[in-house]
Amino acid sequence: MLRTEKGITLVALIITIIVLVILAAVSIAAVYNSRVVDYAVNGAINFSTESMNENNILSGTESLLDSTLVRINSILQGTQSTSTPASN
Repeated sequence: MLRTEKGITLVALIITIIVLVILAAVSIAAVYNSRVVDYAVNGAINFSTESMNENNILSGTESLLDSTLVRINSILQGTQSTSTPASN
């Protein structure tokens, strides 16, 4: 009698799993040896450092703008004299 059943045999399944494990091991080794993870970590550290620098610059700019707005408002309200002499 001929077998007419169709499906994956246990041997084919085991071979497929072994091939996938080998491919995963090779891929992990390639990523580790190419230092991709080190570049990613360094990039994250650099991003964090530059982000803090940018926030410091922006906070300095914000305080400068605030003081400038206070000065402009005082000039507009006439409470502070301008630096130009009054003409007669």
